[in-house]
Amino acid sequence: MMFQSFDEAGSSAESASRLDRLKTILAQAGVDGFLVPRADEHQNEYIPESAERLRWLTGFTGSAGFAVVLPDKAAVFSDGRYTVQLSAQLDTRAFTPVNSVETTLASYLEANAKGLKIGFDPWLHTLGEVAALRKAGERHGFTLVPMSRNAIDLVWQDRPAAPKGRVSIHPDEFAGRTAEEKREELARAVDKAGAELAVLSDPASIAWALNIRGQDVAHKPLALSFLVLRQNGLPVLFMDPDKLDDRTRPPLAERAELAAPESFERELRKLAQGARVMLDPALTARRIADIVESAGGTVVEAPDPVALPRARKNEAEIAGSRAAHRRDGAAMVAFLAWLDGQPSGSLTEIDAAQKLEEIRRTFAERDGTALRDISFDTISAAGPNAALPHYRVNHGSNRVLGEGEVYLVDSGGQYQDGTTDITRTVAIGAVPHEVKRKFTLVLKGMIAISTARFPKGTRGLDLDPLARIALWRDGSDYAHGTGHGVGSYLGVHEGPQSISRRGAAVLEAGMILSNEPGYYREGAFGIRIENLLLTLPPAAVEGGDIETHGFETLTFAPIDRRLILPSLMERGEIEWLHAYHREVRGLLSPLVDEEERLWLEQATAPLA
Repeated sequence: MMFQSFDEAGSSAESASRLDRLKTILAQAGVDGFLVPRADEHQNEYIPESAERLRWLTGFTGSAGFAVVLPDKAAVFSDGRYTVQLSAQLDTRAFTPVNSVETTLASYLEANAKGLKIGFDPWLHTLGEVAALRKAGERHGFTLVPMSRNAIDLVWQDRPAAPKGRVSIHPDEFAGRTAEEKREELARAVDKAGAELAVLSDPASIAWALNIRGQDVAHKPLALSFLVLRQNGLPVLFMDPDKLDDRTRPPLAERAELAAPESFERELRKLAQGARVMLDPALTARRIADIVESAGGTVVEAPDPVALPRARKNEAEIAGSRAAHRRDGAAMVAFLAWLDGQPSGSLTEIDAAQKLEEIRRTFAERDGTALRDISFDTISAAGPNAALPHYRVNHGSNRVLGEGEVYLVDSGGQYQDGTTDITRTVAIGAVPHEVKRKFTLVLKGMIAISTARFPKGTRGLDLDPLARIALWRDGSDYAHGTGHGVGSYLGVHEGPQSISRRGAAVLEAGMILSNEPGYYREGAFGIRIENLLLTLPPAAVEGGDIETHGFETLTFAPIDRRLILPSLMERGEIEWLHAYHREVRGLLSPLVDEEERLWLEQATAPLA
């Protein structure tokens, strides 16, 4: 059984009729419009089938977006990663596609919702979102109205049930710290924020705090739940008891008081009476703040106390990540060698994705571990499909890897000791010079990040231009961030760290980030090269005045030499590539068979 399905996930065939039924429900409820985010009660990136309301209504399957339904119009918003996909998947007679970078939700409502009452589900919008929209409404004459039941749920008759994935205990040898040690640290953070309680609604934070993992959503080992931290005593975990068994219930009961999720609102009211309750305005549902305030509690807005400790990987997590990446790198070598041996035109995108997952499983088993999941749906994209940064192949879009094209594969594995994420773009036969030119410019940006030195206090947004400058000089750019944080057998996308225009978090030692500049020419080809990096502690630089951070590369797999134009590269960049390929060869040669080893020798040879 594969971790990834290639069935078409969404359809807009019934969008218009569903929209009409929704508008009827809204009129009966006394509101003029409704907000439909792609979100669940936990603000997850990966959401269960029961929370796929945006996809159900509109047919849009992207990982980021939202819809606005008004009496005379409706729109679906997403960012630059999904511009082409949005237009292709929507029934544009019912929904207008909107670029969320160019037009914000607030500005759209300001222009189109004057005098209207806009309904929203307070479980699916954060404190911060609602506060900003209410301010905009006060200025421009629209009103936000919380609804006691989501209007989509009243129309969606065959909505799937909530997931009940089994919980497992994450061993301390991989976590690096016990749940008790983490609880003591979190209690100090809550106290420092001036609160007595903190509500954690992010299941990744709960998994980290309690050293547990779950199976409620695809590709991310989460158990959907809520956790209330207390300065004194065990935290209270609100989780479906069906997710626990005789092996997991006793150790978890030592780490938290167990309560049914149906009791969350009632118990939170009791706990919050007269208390100061710490909530992250960027993560916590508005409904939770309403519960606290209705009980006479005071909301203390502060960042999730788990976010930074989770992002700063400890020595056990770092060692696990290195081991996972060696294993994963060997699997990538076997895959790339196999791919190179197939005649042009003999494979499809699905064939390649299936083979890669099969090889990952084999190498994990050979290493005495298991591939627990892939870390996201593999982006297996040939020719013009590679120009869609978050393309997801299905049986309808499946394309042959054709002669003279590039093939982009962005993939990763979830192992108990670490999470991987790697992108390689490879030539299928002889490719045009222009493709090689863009590939080399992307590579220059990737090397610039890999070799960066930066002082304490540097943010991701400060480094982001380094990855783009070669493309900018060439009149090009890419519409996604350069790098995201990565968890330790948790989310492949983890905050607060990132390398992007919005990367305001300071980069600290132990943080793992991706480094993935790209280039995309719509309808023609796409390029991305991605390694994961570990942020190192600050160290002295010979002849320098201050200590600076640097990065350690965690990902090991060849970069396609056939796509590189050495004439565009500086000597230091070529030296970095040669040193990287020597390390790839040295680390991975003992882990692959003789035929793969011979291929690896050629793939990592110095540039001519």
